[in-house]
Amino acid sequence: MEDQSGGAYALVLHEGADPKTGGIAICGFSTVGMVGVIAASHVISSLGLSHLGTVLNTKFPAIALVHDEVPKHPVRVYQGNEVGVFTSEIQFPAEHDVEFANTVLEWFTKGGFERLIIVDGLVRQDQGINDGGLYGIGATKEARERLSEHDIEKIQQGVVAGIAGHLLSEGDRRGLDITALLAECNPMYPDARAAALAVEAIIDLTGMEISLSTLIEDARRIEESVQEVLQKAQTMLPAPSESTDDGMDPMVG
Repeated sequence: MEDQSGGAYALVLHEGADPKTGGIAICGFSTVGMVGVIAASHVISSLGLSHLGTVLNTKFPAIALVHDEVPKHPVRVYQGNEVGVFTSEIQFPAEHDVEFANTVLEWFTKGGFERLIIVDGLVRQDQGINDGGLYGIGATKEARERLSEHDIEKIQQGVVAGIAGHLLSEGDRRGLDITALLAECNPMYPDARAAALAVEAIIDLTGMEISLSTLIEDARRIEESVQEVLQKAQTMLPAPSESTDDGMDPMVG
């Protein structure tokens, strides 16, 4: 039967790179609240993972992201000892979602990984700066049992869109151990606190030793900046106009 899952983008590995890592795979994209990419970047830096390859396509914008004086393509994979991370630091239109999801699946299967954890944001109703919740979805029975063991609230009913949604559906169809961690976030700024919540869950689910101190500090710094902007915005609001005593409606010419 013809495969209807769609195409994938080219993953170009560095010369001599071995794609077969095994262990745990993590992916995070630049979606709502930047939760996925913040969490992925923190895992990469904390574990000291090596840049293994780049995802390329002629439809991608021609840009270089500079990190520590080094220019890099925006969509990259990193791998280390039984762990790999797939991340994108720019946001692509929704029409790329299926191809990106299939690229992650190819990387996951060819890398011999046992489990895939997706990190994404979930818009919370209260848009203030405070702690949100964390929810999980497992594509297999084992993944769902793992969420229950660590008291991560599972979503019973709902719709998951985008890359995470396609990955979860394919995980169910193909029997792949895929878990999505959805952290409630504020979509108006990069929510490092929501990312920290997701990374903490990754630590619980995998037993990885990942420090959260720098991520929490980033969250405080971002929140303080947001609070400062909000306070300045309030002080810059125009004063109410003085009322007139002539009884005329100011909207009437």
